[in-house]
Amino acid sequence: MTAPGTRAGTPARADTDDDLDVEEALALVREPREPRQDATPTPGAEHAHGGPSAHRHRATPWPQARETAARAARSGGRRAPVSVTLADALGLALAAPLAALTDLPPFDTSAMDGWAVAGPGPWDVREEGALAGHAQPEPLTDGEAVRIATGARVPADTTAVLRSEHGRLDGQGRLHPTREVVHGQDIRPRGQECRSGDQLLPVGTLATPAVLGLAAAAGYDTVTAVPRPRAEVLVLGDELLTEGLPHDGLVRDALGPMLPPWLRALGAEVTAVRRLGDDAKALRKAITSSTADLVVTTGGTASGPVDHVHPTLERIGAQLLVDGVKVRPGHPMLLARTKENQHLVGLPGNPLAAVSGLLTLAEPLLRTLAARPAPEPYALPLAEAAHGHPYDTRLIPVVLRGDAATPLHYNGPAMLRGIAAADALAVVPPGGAQQGAETELLDLPWAAAGIEVFFT
Repeated sequence: MTAPGTRAGTPARADTDDDLDVEEALALVREPREPRQDATPTPGAEHAHGGPSAHRHRATPWPQARETAARAARSGGRRAPVSVTLADALGLALAAPLAALTDLPPFDTSAMDGWAVAGPGPWDVREEGALAGHAQPEPLTDGEAVRIATGARVPADTTAVLRSEHGRLDGQGRLHPTREVVHGQDIRPRGQECRSGDQLLPVGTLATPAVLGLAAAAGYDTVTAVPRPRAEVLVLGDELLTEGLPHDGLVRDALGPMLPPWLRALGAEVTAVRRLGDDAKALRKAITSSTADLVVTTGGTASGPVDHVHPTLERIGAQLLVDGVKVRPGHPMLLARTKENQHLVGLPGNPLAAVSGLLTLAEPLLRTLAARPAPEPYALPLAEAAHGHPYDTRLIPVVLRGDAATPLHYNGPAMLRGIAAADALAVVPPGGAQQGAETELLDLPWAAAGIEVFFT
């Protein structure tokens, strides 16, 4: 049985396309070093590493690959803003400032249930009351009071609102205060929060639930926002099953179910998921006919006999911006510009390697296309030492407990058990990190502030 993402007939290994060769494994117990310039690839090394030894030397460093992806998204210019209803705006970035269309509150309102009173007490209480949503009641004269509900318009000439628990009615129906009444108490004056025309939020603000509430209160039915980038997923591989148990060299497809919601969590609108198998003609047609802003492929980024991504990109004249990244797992990933304002991210076929590609290339690309702010970088000390690669960055699933990050097991390229329990990925530098070392972290969408986007 082959591991997920491997080709049928390929000897199964724990870490297939991203596993260390013997030389690299030995290097892990020695001082980190640069790769040998005269290294000769062992048989099968091309497939195991996504290309020959020379490919490793031209791979892009991990931080630079992320910068390249963000820069590629900016190169197409600013995307045309759209007008969307508040119901559809969650997670979008505002493309125009949010200015108040009305005073907030739009009129003097009561902050409490109680009585609106005029002048000093005691007061004669009118029979009618003032309720929220009703027309403004008649003005009060000194010595008068009227029952009032929270949010109701305050009658003209009101001195204060007396809370229900702070007033007492005598036998003649006259209202007496049980504590001192301060002029203006419990009245929300018109324009207390803002005046019409005030700028409430700047361009680029992420439309969170609270932002949508503010927009509604300020008079908006729609907002002007940057549209969601459109993404299309192309699942490659003849060995993949969509249901049932693995059998006869076939394995379950983990990426088809995982990638669309993950891309949505990164702010994309997933327009299609296509299963193409190992068909070069179908791949070429799917890429050239796609109208998505981003095409994501799974598998086929190495140099095996049915790895069609590189040859197809060459045939259609695509520009390779990133061809391999110095990161484990996932170093055979790639980024290409396929046509004007369209990009392709090629993910390795192994599930955790694909996650690495998503966060390395797709996340900065989609974030920039959507004009969403970059997350603030942060670091935590490691609760345990983390093994590193001799000269590549390594991404390791971790759980966050208190003020430390604990590395998880089951973190091989073909494994999802670790990432399924993780809060973040630790960015482990070449050579590894000792216990207690401050290590950069990448939050996962469902563990970060963008959680409301993930569940839309």
